Amino acid sequence: MTELTSADRQLRCAARHMSRRRLLTGAGATLALTVGTHLPNTAHAVPKLEDMSANTRAKRIDKDPFRLGVASGDPLPDSVVLWTRLAPEPHQLDSGMTDDPVPLTWELAADEEFAEIVATGEETADPAFKHSVHVIPEGLTADTVYWYRFTTGEWTSPVGRTRTAPAADTSPDTLRLALVSCQNYQHGYFTALGHLAREEDIRAVIHLGDYIYENPVDSAGGDREDPDLDLPAEHDAETENLEQYRLRYALYHSDPDLQAAHAAHPWIATWDDHEVENNYAAAHSQDNVPEDEFLARRAAAYRAYYENLPLRPAQQPEEHSLALYRRLRFGTLVQLDVLDGRQYRDDQSNDDGWKVPSDETNDPDRTLLGAAQEEWLAEGWQASGAVWNLLPQGVVLSRRHRATSGPYEVSMDAWDGYPAARKRLLDAAGAAELTNLVVLTGDVHVHYAFDIKRDFDDPDSATLGVEFVTTSISSGGDGAEKPDDWDVLMAANPHLSFYDGRRGYVLLTLDAERVRADYRTVSGVLSPGAPISTAASFVSDSGAPGLRPA
Repeated sequence: MTELTSADRQLRCAARHMSRRRLLTGAGATLALTVGTHLPNTAHAVPKLEDMSANTRAKRIDKDPFRLGVASGDPLPDSVVLWTRLAPEPHQLDSGMTDDPVPLTWELAADEEFAEIVATGEETADPAFKHSVHVIPEGLTADTVYWYRFTTGEWTSPVGRTRTAPAADTSPDTLRLALVSCQNYQHGYFTALGHLAREEDIRAVIHLGDYIYENPVDSAGGDREDPDLDLPAEHDAETENLEQYRLRYALYHSDPDLQAAHAAHPWIATWDDHEVENNYAAAHSQDNVPEDEFLARRAAAYRAYYENLPLRPAQQPEEHSLALYRRLRFGTLVQLDVLDGRQYRDDQSNDDGWKVPSDETNDPDRTLLGAAQEEWLAEGWQASGAVWNLLPQGVVLSRRHRATSGPYEVSMDAWDGYPAARKRLLDAAGAAELTNLVVLTGDVHVHYAFDIKRDFDDPDSATLGVEFVTTSISSGGDGAEKPDDWDVLMAANPHLSFYDGRRGYVLLTLDAERVRADYRTVSGVLSPGAPISTAASFVSDSGAPGLRPA
């Protein structure tokens, strides 16, 4: 279940570092002043529908409104979230919809042909939420596959498949998850997601951040160079206000491979930075806009994130905050503690970038998660009892050096830039006597496999867990099997077992004995239809953390 306290929503704001931020001037500053100033109330009451018959409202939609597909997510043993958003014209600001609420019918079935309907109901697509809906059928059977669809008027959505979690007191013989991150539309096709849609027996897809990118997208879709694509000029601007963020999500959701992956499996999502702005930290903008203006932009981004992903009501935003971190379980086999590494962090030290750690970096009070989230995580680990404790989160936890001799620069944006916070996290895992800690990470557009060491300077020190880092879906273009720094990174980081710079995803298979990671890669993303293969596989045994080739 989702666990929240009032402190979960509080921001921790550190002093702003003017030297690393660029001041906005001219038109950019004018736009920032208008960002997010007219957000609809998240407690918005749905207008009464009696004023217009359902048939009349539905007939007003003369094009397929389900062009963004369907999705499901955050499965519990007795419920799951079902999502869709109406958009007959997804590339237009108004999505081809009027400002009227639209009634929908949803159906959940035990079979793909919908011969056995197990639940059905009415929902309203509210214009205040850009005609998105989040349906939560309850009283479902644990560990069961269901099919779902939506209808409005003469239109019926694509069919989605989902699955509830195992009951709390049971343990599946095996559990298969998929890890994805970083899908930049303009950097290439989402081919890997098309392959993921065809993977069998995936209990959930875990998205580890950068679901969208805030950068402008030209009319041809950037590097895709799709001759059939001619995007309106509104896309060729950085996302800064609510309508721009909504438009960007519509562009991404219109991708057929992303739609297929959502329809095939339930998703569990967290964010990193590009859902708002590159490398933002709590209320600190990379561009050094005034805090109140940036929080208005963040409020717009967080609201669009909720509107466009299958999240539960507990994740509905309040002003400029969204309680994203939450806990999910798959019986007694797996506990998932989904982290938020952006909303509560201290600003990056040393003006961000790759730098030699300073006294500021090593400040023992610096935090990446915020005090409330750290406490929530430690308490959850103490009460876990699961065989495996998985930690989906945004940025690399393990230490990374880019040279074989010092002084060593490390990433100020990753956990290397917050060493005291990393120590507190690993100490909390030790205090809870976790023997099977598995950290799941995105962000860096490459595949990594790490042993998490008690002392990264001593390769012989105890291994406390393992970290699986998944590459991007498309960000960075085709990539290379061995990037230019491959030799140096492998030599400089003896706890690093694998490094591959191509695009793809990770398949994670867990049972009572071991966890296995299969690193899947596509040959390229600049042209559609590339094949996929397994580049490498690693396992770590239960009770004896440490990676070895499968």
